[in-house]
Amino acid sequence: MSDVRRATCACGQLAIECAGDPVRISVCHCLNCQKRSGSSFAAQARFPEDRVTITGNAKQWSKAGDEGGVAVFNFCPECGSTVFYRAVAQPELVAVAIGAFAEPAFPQPDYSVYESRKHAWVEIVGDGIDRF
Repeated sequence: MSDVRRATCACGQLAIECAGDPVRISVCHCLNCQKRSGSSFAAQARFPEDRVTITGNAKQWSKAGDEGGVAVFNFCPECGSTVFYRAVAQPELVAVAIGAFAEPAFPQPDYSVYESRKHAWVEIVGDGIDRF
């Protein structure tokens, strides 16, 4: 089990600390996640609620997905970064945006969902070439 990881919004006002390893790391290609993240997919790590500590102020926004499941997204009212969300059907888990950890060594996803909506040019693989 790893130590405590800290994720924050872009301005640092909203933070979440997560103890231990995530129970699931996933990538979602659904259209809602594409719009929410501003990218071609969203990546998140889910932690049991009893292992997270949230500090700062968050604004919430709820959205029903294609299959009817509702998620409550928490974002910073100052900079607008989405830091975490909860699926109403799984209130015991908190999904944290992987990018909010700003940890390049974060473990890779083990699930990829809504691949039928994946952009044709997206390929998520390990050991890529870093050109920057």
